[in-house]
Amino acid sequence: MTIARIQADLQQLMTAGTVRSYELMKDHVFTKMGGKADILAAPATYEELQSVVTYAAEHAIKLTVLGNGSNLIIRDGGIRGIVLQTAGLNEMGARGELLYAQCGAKIIDVSRYALEQKLAGLEFACGIPGTVGGALYMNAGAYGGEVKDVLQSALAVDKSGRLVTLQGDELEWGYRKSVFASGDYIVLEARFALAAGEAEQIKKAMDELTCLRESKQPLEYPSCGSVFKRPPGRFAGQLIQESGLQGTRIGGAEVSRKHAGFIVNADNATAGDYIGLIQHVRETVKAKFDVELETEVEIIGED
Repeated sequence: MTIARIQADLQQLMTAGTVRSYELMKDHVFTKMGGKADILAAPATYEELQSVVTYAAEHAIKLTVLGNGSNLIIRDGGIRGIVLQTAGLNEMGARGELLYAQCGAKIIDVSRYALEQKLAGLEFACGIPGTVGGALYMNAGAYGGEVKDVLQSALAVDKSGRLVTLQGDELEWGYRKSVFASGDYIVLEARFALAAGEAEQIKKAMDELTCLRESKQPLEYPSCGSVFKRPPGRFAGQLIQESGLQGTRIGGAEVSRKHAGFIVNADNATAGDYIGLIQHVRETVKAKFDVELETEVEIIGED
C-alpha cells in the first residue's frame, strides 16, 4: 500500500485530527534530531485514535506511538509506517480526589492542575517533561516519587482498537517500565488517586523540586533527559563523571558538563552522533567499573 493511499484513508477516518506524510521527526522530539516518518497521524478524539489503531491492524501497517518526544531518540533514517501522535489529547479534570488526564497532556501540566485543585501526590512530576502516556509507559519518577504510587487505573486501547481498563497488577509496574512497554496497549487516559492537601505546602514542595532540577540539569540544550537507568546501588551520572567523560563529544553530541547523566545536542548533532556517544559511554564505564549501563531513553527508527 502506498503512502499516498494510507494518507488518504486516514484523512477520511480523521475529520478533526491531522495527517501528514514524510514528516521530519526532528521537529517533534526534544533532541531536535531524527529522520522522516512515512505518515504522522494526530487524532483529536479517542474515537479517531481507535480508528487509526484499527486501520493499522487491519492492513498490517507498523504503528509507532509518540507523545511529545521527551525521552526518545529517532534514528536518522526515520520511521516507516504510521506514527500516532497523541499530544493533541490533553484534557484533564478532577472529581473529588480523583484526577483524570488524557494521554497527551504534559505530566508537568497535570501536576500544576493538581495544585490548583489542592490535591497532593503529583509534586514529584513537576519537572518531568513527558506526556501522561509516556509517564505511564515508563513508570516515570523523580525525587522519590513514581507514577505507580498514585495511579489508580488507566483507560487504554489494545492492538485491535478495543477499549480496556487496566488497574492493579495488570499494570505490571517495574523500574522505568510498565505493561505499556510491551506494546500490547496504548494509553488513552490516566486516573490518579490523590489526597486533599494545602495549596501552600504543595506549591512549596514543587518550587523546591523545580529549583533543584534547574540548578542541576542542562536545560539550556536539547536533550532526551536522563539517558541511563540507575544501576543497582550506584548512580549512572557519578560513574560517567568518574570515568572522565564529561565534555566528551562525538559530532554535535556531548556528555553534559553540568550533569554527566545527560547527553545534549550541543551543535546540530545527528542521531548517529548521539547513539555513538551513548555506546562510547557504556563501553568506558564497563571497562573502568565493570558496570553495564542500561539506557532509559527509547531509541527507535531506522539507520
